[in-house]
Amino acid sequence: MRHSPLDRGIHKFFLFLLPLLSVLSGLLIPADCRAHGFAGKRFFPTTFQVDDPFISDEFSVLVNNSKPAGPSANSTEINIDYSKRIAPRFGLEFHDAYQHITSASGDANGWENFDLGAKWQFLTRAEHEAIASFGTDVEIGGTGARQVSDSFSTVSPALFFGKGFPEFSHALKYLRPLAITGVIGPNFPTKRTNLTEAGVERNPVTLTWAFTVQYSFIYLQSFVKYLGLPAPLNHMVFVTEFPMQTNLSRDDKGLTTGTVNPGVVWFGKFMELGVAAEIPVNSSSGRGVGVLGLIHLFVDDLWPTGIGGPVFH
Repeated sequence: MRHSPLDRGIHKFFLFLLPLLSVLSGLLIPADCRAHGFAGKRFFPTTFQVDDPFISDEFSVLVNNSKPAGPSANSTEINIDYSKRIAPRFGLEFHDAYQHITSASGDANGWENFDLGAKWQFLTRAEHEAIASFGTDVEIGGTGARQVSDSFSTVSPALFFGKGFPEFSHALKYLRPLAITGVIGPNFPTKRTNLTEAGVERNPVTLTWAFTVQYSFIYLQSFVKYLGLPAPLNHMVFVTEFPMQTNLSRDDKGLTTGTVNPGVVWFGKFMELGVAAEIPVNSSSGRGVGVLGLIHLFVDDLWPTGIGGPVFH
């Protein structure tokens, strides 16, 4: 099987990632990490394919190497995300991705449609380690390459949430480092059908429902029991994602696709790194296990009095 330059770059990225963690652990871990994404004692890290339950100033690059459903093919996708607070609890989010698909019938590549979103963090409860936000994302049709994007737009309002578990009793204290995050909301295409060479193709309304389960070693050592875990383990959060989508329209109504993504993220004061597997839940979701790699910068901590702060305080 041929490997594209992007595929070779992914392999080099993961070979580079693990030793980099050890070096950065000594350089970047602060005595008191107080970045964005906090609710009381709980820090919610940015995850791979389930959006944050908060708004902040941040920049991410997510690389996804996967095997899509259908004819034999490999896909490499580089996702670029940037979010900017306009007010302390309201901000804008920008997303684009470059995709390269290799298959027996030929290659396809190009930029996908540009996404523009807005998010309002309306709830933060420190004592309950709870966060909730409401947002709307618009994938702007026709802004990407024809080979890898749609000609129509999709509007996606959603509710985002995050919750830690400080309420667990002393007998269950080792469960306190657990947390969940999630998102639920519909996706409305602005065009019901497309005319293709194969005939009429329907664009279904779908429901996104996605969540993560997390276990934080820094929470364990800071607020439950100090175990003397060494770097970089002491700043890791083990994460399993469940990003799912269910068809709500007439054709294939009720069909659910998605993946289970077990992985780990490490965070310091200024950045976060992560790696995860991507396991399809059924044959409609993919043909094999993929890999996700994340580099995430906390812009609000890197430049707190400059571009990292809200426009209006």
